[in-house]
Amino acid sequence: MKLLVPVDGSNASINAVKKALELARKYSFSIKLISVVAKKNSENRKHENAWKGIDSSVISESEELEKQLENKIKENAQRLLNAIVSKLNFSGIRVETEVLLGEPYAKIIEAARNDNIDIIVMSNRGFSKVKRFFVGSVTRKVISDAPCPVLVVNASFEP
Repeated sequence: MKLLVPVDGSNASINAVKKALELARKYSFSIKLISVVAKKNSENRKHENAWKGIDSSVISESEELEKQLENKIKENAQRLLNAIVSKLNFSGIRVETEVLLGEPYAKIIEAARNDNIDIIVMSNRGFSKVKRFFVGSVTRKVISDAPCPVLVVNASFEP
């Protein structure tokens, strides 16, 4: 059996990892930790018309900088997952990590389907000011579309 735990680095998501560890030990589950980096796309550009008439080399340079930033964020997300695995006691538990790129709720659902996840363990919220991963609505969307049960850990839960 396999648990999927989406992580954004907030205390709430770390507490969800701790709850997943508790379940994994008790019921011999393996754990997959994921972090989702929201992909910037043309829909996110507020002033698309502002790019009209701009030298294409400037646009290419801007796109290259965006790609570098995206790669740096993905590297940081992987470092976060590695730090969680090294700091918490995963001994005796099979664990894997993955950084995904895209819409957080959609990637959580996709990972659950693709990896035949048995239970998703996630917090009811994460960073409130950083709209990178959890925004209350992400958890609601995951609950409504998940292909498996979802255990929602209250943000104030302390294992």
